[in-house]
Amino acid sequence: MAETIEVTAPAPTALRGDAAALRRSPAAQLADAFAAATVQGERGVAVREIPFLTQLGVRAVPGSAGAAAVESALGASLPSGHGRTTTGGGYTLLWVGPDEFLAVADETPTSAVEDRGPAEAARVGDALGEAGTRAAGAVVDLSANRTTFELSGPSALAVLEKGISYDLHPRRFEVGTAIATVLDHVPVLLWKTGEDTYRVLPRASFADHVGRWLVDAMREFAVSGAAAAGVR
Repeated sequence: MAETIEVTAPAPTALRGDAAALRRSPAAQLADAFAAATVQGERGVAVREIPFLTQLGVRAVPGSAGAAAVESALGASLPSGHGRTTTGGGYTLLWVGPDEFLAVADETPTSAVEDRGPAEAARVGDALGEAGTRAAGAVVDLSANRTTFELSGPSALAVLEKGISYDLHPRRFEVGTAIATVLDHVPVLLWKTGEDTYRVLPRASFADHVGRWLVDAMREFAVSGAAAAGVR
């Protein structure tokens, strides 16, 4: 008589927990390279990844009922035009197109396991109403779509100017400005968060390329700093 083997499938919640525990940021493999590339001093520059930020894709026509519903749920108004950003409710909203915006959470997750994106997208999306009476608009979780690099230091602008043709002069590109542009042929969102601090948001599939490009573009300033210190 053949032996009967009983197989018990893991509970769905357990599977989700295991998957979350294995979560890895798109540029995790570059952490050591980022640390080694840091340059100190007057021509200093540093780069780091800010992984797992909650990002919500928002589609709504400004001034519409859908826009008003989303603004109320987010606690921030939609940006009014190209390059503009608005803040509120724990989010910064970046203008992407006439009726397209990206809401980026202000706070970083406490761990890689934490994933607020789906719940936040559902919460904000519910503000549009029920089927049949729903206001025009859409909210989707895009947290896994892009990662975030933060480039900072006195030489951060010079690094970006090597790969971006847009005019980034401080008179034109002020703190709080965010644009869709191209860095070394890769589409990215570029957001100036401080006088010498920028966030670069590439799609996850381009994270390794963009991260390595930034490290390579920073090398010049390490050499310049060593020469200034009398190192030959």
